[in-house]
Amino acid sequence: MVQTNKGFTLIELMIVVAILGILATISIPLYQGYVAKTHVSRAVGELGQYRTAIEDAVGGSKPVTNTAIGYIPSSITTGTSATDIATLNADGSGQLQVTLGGNAHPRVSGVLITFQRSTAGSWECVIDNSANLSGWQDSYLPPGCRL
Repeated sequence: MVQTNKGFTLIELMIVVAILGILATISIPLYQGYVAKTHVSRAVGELGQYRTAIEDAVGGSKPVTNTAIGYIPSSITTGTSATDIATLNADGSGQLQVTLGGNAHPRVSGVLITFQRSTAGSWECVIDNSANLSGWQDSYLPPGCRL
């Protein structure tokens, strides 16, 4: 009678566990970086949608309060409906500004995102990471924005 062994040896199982450990060591930090980058891009996108309301206010006498521009606070920013995120000067220049916080990834918490409007009507995205001490990386910077 021939006896056959079924199953894996201890060495084979240890090799599989070691490979899984190596993959986890590599993938978890990469995933955390993708989440942080996504939060910055999301906040830039959410803030950018209010530029149209500011443009409407430039030509007329509309106010630029949060209520007037339709601002809804995000879960990843520290802005509230009580604090206006927009300012508009008499010469047509102005800005929209929020700070990442709340449920934002700790690597980007404290980052200030600003859309600045020139008197000519052009918008520029500016990101200030000086208040962030948790590990900002240049790869988090969305296209079209500058530090």
